[in-house]
Amino acid sequence: MERSIVGIHHITAMAGDAQQNVDFYVNILGLRLVKKSINQDAPDVYHLYYGDESGSPGTAITFFPFGRAARGTRGAGEISRVAFAVPTASQGFWISHLSKNGIHIDGPSQIFNNDVLSILDPDGMVIDLVFNDLPELKYPWKKSVVPVEHAIKRFYGVTMSLNKSDASVKVLQGLLGARLSMQQGNRQRFVLGTGSDEAAIDIIVDTALPRARQSAGSVHHIAWRVKDDQAHEEWQRAVADSNLNTTEIIDRFYFHSIYFREPGGILYEIATDHPGFTVDESLEELGSQLKLPPWYEPQRLKIEQTLPPIVIPEYSETR
Repeated sequence: MERSIVGIHHITAMAGDAQQNVDFYVNILGLRLVKKSINQDAPDVYHLYYGDESGSPGTAITFFPFGRAARGTRGAGEISRVAFAVPTASQGFWISHLSKNGIHIDGPSQIFNNDVLSILDPDGMVIDLVFNDLPELKYPWKKSVVPVEHAIKRFYGVTMSLNKSDASVKVLQGLLGARLSMQQGNRQRFVLGTGSDEAAIDIIVDTALPRARQSAGSVHHIAWRVKDDQAHEEWQRAVADSNLNTTEIIDRFYFHSIYFREPGGILYEIATDHPGFTVDESLEELGSQLKLPPWYEPQRLKIEQTLPPIVIPEYSETR
């Protein structure tokens, strides 16, 4: 079987207040809260998943909201910007929508010939809206505050900030199969993935940057997508053979994962599409209840008493 990365599976970040996080990603960006679960490594913390109608791989951004956590400090060794693809013709809508909601906008600026609006989420994470002609969403969330014709399509890519890039590029190209696409000043763009799932990975090198300190507003990791368990097992062996410290395959209930840290310090995950988010909820009910992996069900009462209540905004299907 050919071993290849399909594209981005999901991106996971850290946040502060859970309700602020929900309000921003549902009310402002128009994503659907598709899963309300827990951080399996810290079950007293939510794991909130947002995306299109079903949380399709390539649309899912997820968060660990740590309550009163201090903001992280930007620097080297991190994903410093997360980019979403939005329709080229929707720039006017997004400027108006963001402005009406009191969101400060930087831009539009141009990055490699695309217009980009940059905003901050409630914890200071930089979100880029990249206007482009990528294919429209297959599974739009029709109850979104954002009309379907203007909706976020999927991830466009990420920006990595590094002090030096040679070893990181070697992993991106030599192991993961990324291709150098463009270069401008100290920014290199690589593309990784296949067909319409291809993602842009920008690397910005700045030797003067201090080391990033991760906390609220920091990207925790990026997960690359593979199509099935057989490919996943091949990737686990390939990463280990590349002298990168990798985990064993971990059952995250909604997907299977391995983790390793690339030479610049950024945590990578490789994840499978299946079983998916409808393994424990119907498509219509996604995100409506706290869902726990079966091995945490005996602790449900304790977990529910620990987690803060959150209100999920709801909209009628009018579009």
